Amino acid sequence: MGQRTNAASAAGTWQLGDRTVNRIGFGAMRLTGTAPFDRGVPRDRDRSIGVLRRAVELGVNHIDTAAFYFSATRSANELINRALAPYPEDLVIATKVWPGRDPSGAWWWAAPEQLRGQVEENLRQLGRDHLDVVNLRVPPSLRTGSIGEHFGALAELRDAGLVRHLGLSHVTSVQLAEARAIAPVVCVQNPYGVGAPEEDRALLRLCGELGLAFVPFFAIAGAGREAGPGADDHGTVCAVAHTHGVSAAQVRLAWTLQQGPHVLAIPGTGDPGHLAQNVAAGTLRLSEDEMARLASPRPAGAQMLPR
Repeated sequence: MGQRTNAASAAGTWQLGDRTVNRIGFGAMRLTGTAPFDRGVPRDRDRSIGVLRRAVELGVNHIDTAAFYFSATRSANELINRALAPYPEDLVIATKVWPGRDPSGAWWWAAPEQLRGQVEENLRQLGRDHLDVVNLRVPPSLRTGSIGEHFGALAELRDAGLVRHLGLSHVTSVQLAEARAIAPVVCVQNPYGVGAPEEDRALLRLCGELGLAFVPFFAIAGAGREAGPGADDHGTVCAVAHTHGVSAAQVRLAWTLQQGPHVLAIPGTGDPGHLAQNVAAGTLRLSEDEMARLASPRPAGAQMLPR
């Protein structure tokens, strides 16, 4: 790898448990192909490895991944291992469990007793003896159900030393309270961005009050979710982008980061140019008027993860 800079620290830092990370991180979902999972065309292996190494050179020290981020010929975890091991001491790798995919790509959801196998799968692929952060990724169909049994199983793996810190993904405030009664939670990873509904905004504020990191996904994609941003971006986003001479994606990232000092960003890309733009978004400051203009809720699109 080349000379490391600290460009990713322009938006400041926050804590994930006892680890300090720059607020601009990196999401690994788009490393494996031109579309997530087994859709699209596999990415060039060397190009993906180069993007990961460049991210670290730019000061990114928080990478979000999952064992189920794989295409026919690429695995995000294995690309991370190949690109970055031996890992920098300050690098925090967060992964998520509960969803899984079999070798054919078919989705399945783990029972509590199967979470250990998913954690061990991430350990093998990443070449680690423990995981920095593991997020329990709650099924969309369980938005009103209990997560206690699954989170309790993860807490046991934390006690066993396989996991350092625990987080939650795609949860409600009720589920967050349930989990925190079982074991410490360091972050909440939920969809959030321009146009987020009040329910999502309330959870972001709650995390700030509790001192927890809020890690939004789809901050750039918006209603497009896993499919990515649509060709016709929000008119206000484009107008603000034009004023600043930046891309719509950079405006979306900057707006999300300005929701609070506890908000982390994990934009993903397989393109070196987009990586540089994403990191540079940490230096973009929007005015109060621009923030307000971008805040009006818009309907969200459908998810592509299975229910």
